[in-house]
This record gives sequence, structure tokens and C-alpha cells, in this order.
Amino acid sequence: MKKRFKAISQLVAVFATGLITLSSCISDPDSSGLEYTPDMYRSPAVEPYVDYGQVRNEINDSLKVLQSSLRPPHETIPYFGTDAEYVSMMLPYHRKASSAANVSHGLYEKEGWMLSDSLNTEYEKAKADKNPIELTEANSEEIFKEGKRIYSSKCQHCHGEKGDGQGQMMVNGTYVGVPDYKNLQDLGDGQIFYSIYYGKGAMGAHSMLINKKEIWTLVHYVNKFRFDDYGNFDVEEAPVADSLNTNEEVSDSLESAQ
Repeated sequence: MKKRFKAISQLVAVFATGLITLSSCISDPDSSGLEYTPDMYRSPAVEPYVDYGQVRNEINDSLKVLQSSLRPPHETIPYFGTDAEYVSMMLPYHRKASSAANVSHGLYEKEGWMLSDSLNTEYEKAKADKNPIELTEANSEEIFKEGKRIYSSKCQHCHGEKGDGQGQMMVNGTYVGVPDYKNLQDLGDGQIFYSIYYGKGAMGAHSMLINKKEIWTLVHYVNKFRFDDYGNFDVEEAPVADSLNTNEEVSDSLESAQ
């Protein structure tokens, strides 16, 4: 009886081994075979640079070629492709924060923020910085649409739907002193960018909320409030935009960028 049971057990073991071996053979040449214990080497938590096209034996072809990581860790530079102009725009901001930023906006050099020795030097220099996103008749509609989306979610509650400084936070008395954009016509695009990036007055820094491309897009949209004819094109003239940005190339800005 024992011999017969042992023989049956061996036969079952051989059959099971063969079945497992055969079932592990997958026609897909890129497959490593069936996963019997996926939790042993595939974490259920979301991790960067992990293939989530196959999780717990569930295959999603649309996720196989997608990178799972989102915002890169602080002080690291993400990959922005091979377009030189776009990469240049997305590199770390070459302007330094004000020396008072550690008191007014909680930006500390030890956290990766570079602080200048004076209060307004970098802000004044930023007036010469030109918006790297050129506004044209062909792309203006798309830029203003994206700018409105960003403005509605990040700015409108204080600056108001019309950019007059009468947002809900002002109306209910939460904040005071939000300016009307019409009164900021003497500022350059670079100064608007600087103020959004590092914050100014009661406004906090937005560099952690929106990236540089989004901020420059927002600058174009804010200019529609500052200038009545901004974004209007005719045959010979450029939009009112560029009349504010000096064409002067500031050598120290290039040096600080290096």
C-alpha cells in the first residue's frame, strides 16, 4: 500500500513539474515567463522607473512604454528631451532669490535656494530677461488657453478673474494689497516671472507648484491684463509684448547661468 502511494505521489509530482514547465513557456520572446509570486519582486507601491505594464499578472499594454515617475527629487534635473531651446528653458533658474527670502518666504540656501546678497539686485536684473516662449499669431490661442487654465487654478483667487486684484481672497478680507495688473505696465516679463517663481510681498513662491514653461506661459496671459492690445497681431507689427522686453543681452545673466 505504501509503495503504491509513493508511486502515485512521484507520478503526480512529475506531472505537476511538467505542467508548470510547459505553462511557463510563453510565445512572447520579450516575456520572462509566468510570475507565480509577483509580490516577491514587484512592489505594489508606485515607484519611479518601474514597468507597470504587468502587475499581479494583469497586463496593460498602454503602460508598458510609460515612465512612472512624476516630479523629480529636489535639486535634481529631470530629462527634458533633446530640443535645445526647451531644455535651456527648463534648466534651473539662473536668478537668485532675495537675501530676505529666508525670512519672508521660507527659502533657505541649505534647501537648494541660492540667495543673493542684496534685496532687489536680481529682481532688477530680471527686467532684461525675455520670455523664451515666443508669442505668434499661430500659437497665441493655444498659449492663452493654457495660460488661462493655470491662472484660474493658481492666481485667480487673489488676483481676480479680470486681473484687477479683486479675487475672492481680497473680497473676503483674507489678503490686502493685491495689485491691479494694469498698474504694472513698467515691469519686464522677466520680473513677472521672478515674482511668480520666488514670490513677492504676500504672494508665496510658485516654483514648487508649476514648472518654468508654465510660468512663462502664465506671463503671456498676465500681459493680457496689463496691456489692452497684447496678443493682437497685424501685418507689420509684433504684439505689444516685446515692446517691454529690452533686446539688451545681459552678460552677467549668462555668466550666472553657467
